[in-house]
Order: sequence, then structure tokens, then C-alpha cells
Amino acid sequence: QVQLVESGGGLVQAGGSLRLSCTPSGFTLETYAIGWFRQAPGKEREGVSYISKNSGITYYADSVKGRFTVSRSNYENTAWLQLDSLKPEDTAVYYCAASRTVVAAWYWEPQFEFWGQGTLVNVSE
Repeated sequence: QVQLVESGGGLVQAGGSLRLSCTPSGFTLETYAIGWFRQAPGKEREGVSYISKNSGITYYADSVKGRFTVSRSNYENTAWLQLDSLKPEDTAVYYCAASRTVVAAWYWEPQFEFWGQGTLVNVSE
């Protein structure tokens, strides 16, 4: 079955850190750009970060710049999102997604062919 699997979410206090992982099943990541998205309770899903196939290009939402870091290893067939200085407003289900051909803005969801099931990040006061 072709899918992405996220892991690493959990409950953390404000100011803490988490590292999310994104691993494919049934395909390799090297020919795909990776996007990270999140959906907070009662809100629309939003783009958080993006990394190109060769890691040469990265993007971040303004709300997470300087606190989150996206990375990947095509050798390890894994992408990561490091979440530091977490705030309660970062509480959401986080998703990774894979796009073979990026044709629009990095956060445009329809260009991502594969999505993970999501991992919950819960940041307490």
C-alpha cells in the first residue's frame, strides 16, 4: 500500500520540542518534494513547511519561522519537522504530504499526491 506514515507527535509543555518523522510505504521519497501541514481544532488545514527534492529549497509559514526546521534524508528515505519553542497555538494534527511535481505555491494542497494519516501535537500552557 502506497502511503506516508507520520510519527513523533505527543503532549508537550509550552516551550518544549518535538521531532516529527515522515516515512513512505511503497515508494521512495527522493523524487518527491515534501510538505508539512497542520489542522487545528475548528480551523482549516494550513501549510507549515516545505522542502524540495534535494533539500535546496525550504519554506515556512510566518507563524513558525525561526522555531520549526524541516529536513530530509533521501538515503534514509525520511523527512523530519523539528518543532522547537512550541506554543499552545501550535496544537494541531500535523500531516506530511509528497508531491512529484510542484506546479504552484508550496502550500497548494492539490499538487500533493500522497498524504499521511496525521500525528497529533498537543501543547499545554
